[in-house]
Amino acid sequence: MLQLDQVVLAQDGFRLTANWSVAPGGRVAVIGPSGAGKSSLLAAIAGFFPPVSGAVRWNGIDIGGLAPGARPLSILFQDQNLFPHLTVAQNLGLGLQPDLRLSVAEARRVDAALERVGLAGLGQRRPGELSGGQAGRAALARALLRARPMLLLDEPFAALGPALKAEMLALVAEVAGENGALVLMVTHDPADAKAFAEAVVLVADGVADAPVPTARLFADPPPALRNYLGPAGKI
Repeated sequence: MLQLDQVVLAQDGFRLTANWSVAPGGRVAVIGPSGAGKSSLLAAIAGFFPPVSGAVRWNGIDIGGLAPGARPLSILFQDQNLFPHLTVAQNLGLGLQPDLRLSVAEARRVDAALERVGLAGLGQRRPGELSGGQAGRAALARALLRARPMLLLDEPFAALGPALKAEMLALVAEVAGENGALVLMVTHDPADAKAFAEAVVLVADGVADAPVPTARLFADPPPALRNYLGPAGKI
């Protein structure tokens, strides 16, 4: 279980509080106005934005003292986290061995992960030779290899067209379901939240609210969500 225990984030006039928990294996969207703190919330969980108070716990253990790479999670950003000077296979290999000294069995796991996400035969390409959708698949394949119990998505598919984005989210749900991973997904698109997530965290007015079942939240949105969606945002 992920628990944000009286977490307070603050920096240069920015302040965000969160006090809630979510069970393993869930799919949770994080939505709210630009600048409200959605990405900061994920960064705090991942270890890139230390809270000024409170604790981030996983299964009851405070993970605040762990470096980002030691935390029980993988995170995908909009830029896909791929190193341009490495091949796709090497980028995936970093998820297994930081020095890229892979055993034969580990190299086979990389090949299997590439095949799993539809990139078989593309392991020797550089990220710059991939399409946006292929780069997203490569980043997801690395997360698949790491097999961590949490997967944080900071709009990694925002630049994709609707059909390809829907395909990628379906693949995320499939991969996370196989691993039993908890997924927290930042999105600006309420349609993505409704299609993908079982629950939604609304981030607005300095507070990351506790997760609310998706259908219930959008059926009767609070004022902050109504203001964010506007007349055209009804779904």
